[in-house]
Amino acid sequence: MIPLLLGACLAVVAPALPSGAQSRRHDEQEDLRQKRQQGKLLALREIEARVVPQMGGAEYLGFDFDAETTIYTLKFVRNGQVIWVDVDGRSGQIVRRTGR
Repeated sequence: MIPLLLGACLAVVAPALPSGAQSRRHDEQEDLRQKRQQGKLLALREIEARVVPQMGGAEYLGFDFDAETTIYTLKFVRNGQVIWVDVDGRSGQIVRRTGR
């Protein structure tokens, strides 16, 4: 799923990026793909499977991924309050949570 999403995002953003930026983006995506294949980075589905059940019925809205830090940020809402959960993409451990 992530490769599909990354590919779709790249297709939209790529024309606006200078060729050097396109090359760096491609290299970054390839590095992430290799890390996932080597077991050094967890897939989004695995992160979601670990975190969503812990959120006590909060509605899951989506995620962001920071390739530099390998942190997945999952966004939830409960009773009108936004909850952000940062998860280490290597270990699957929650490293920070904001909101209730």
